[in-house]
Amino acid sequence: MSVLVYIDTLNGKIAKNAMEAVQYGSKIGETTVVTNGSIDHEELKSLGSVGAKKVLVHTGLTNHDATQVSKLVNAAANEIGAETIVFSQDLSGRAIAPRVSASMKAGLVSGAIELPAEDGSVKVNVFSGKAFGKVKVKTSKKVIALTPNSVGVEIGSGEATVENFDADLGAPSMTVKEVKKQEGDVLLPEAELVVSAGRGLKGPENWGIVEDLAKSLGAATACSRPVADIGWRPHHEHVGQTGVAIRPNLYIAAGISGAIQHLAGVNGSKVIVVINTDPEAPFFKAADYGIVGDAFEVLPKLTAEIEKLKAQN
Repeated sequence: MSVLVYIDTLNGKIAKNAMEAVQYGSKIGETTVVTNGSIDHEELKSLGSVGAKKVLVHTGLTNHDATQVSKLVNAAANEIGAETIVFSQDLSGRAIAPRVSASMKAGLVSGAIELPAEDGSVKVNVFSGKAFGKVKVKTSKKVIALTPNSVGVEIGSGEATVENFDADLGAPSMTVKEVKKQEGDVLLPEAELVVSAGRGLKGPENWGIVEDLAKSLGAATACSRPVADIGWRPHHEHVGQTGVAIRPNLYIAAGISGAIQHLAGVNGSKVIVVINTDPEAPFFKAADYGIVGDAFEVLPKLTAEIEKLKAQN
């Protein structure tokens, strides 16, 4: 089976969720990757370590027009005769995958969390992660958008061949005037460790204790929606149903009550640690570990103990 995987390299590097999507595709069939933007071909060769045979690079398309990118994916899929097209269910994948599905008249599985079963069905999260469902696509061509951090990445050996790919995409339908990139040592969508806080921190001036713990762990920082709405933290740190959905290995939440909208964005986390002064906070029901205590006391103590462990090693 011929598989095409689209990865977004407009930030100049290969993200973890891109590697995951490529490896996912390689377990379905012979995988070709298509991408756009400016990125070193030597780096693209490394996709062979997760199963890619070939990488097609379109250097002429450097904007964020999802319609143009979907045309690129369609052209590449037709070029190699792809039966399955795989995306990461990130911001770009959510915009492009439905367009490709519609234009190719291919069934779409959105938010896959496992490889297709023998009967062709694919497991997905439903009802904001409170249950699982199985989606079976009956069309000859299939589009699968993979939930990040759901199947993991195993790095092997090998190199992919890299080729320039030209496709006539026509005139773009929009003009991108400015792009503001998320900054930070660890980007939230890629993070395996996340430290998050809510209104229990009482003000933006107190976020230092959150950042200190995150730095000790090598983690990303996040926040609840009210914190972003009132301007304490930037909106790209907002996790939840209406923000960024994450699936880290560890999610530490301090001073967050755990409303269902917030839980919907983090309940895919492998381990959830909740810190709250209210023993009746709803978040404790979803927690793997809970600490009934004041974040202003607990977070500095956690940071100190982590630093001690790091000093011993």
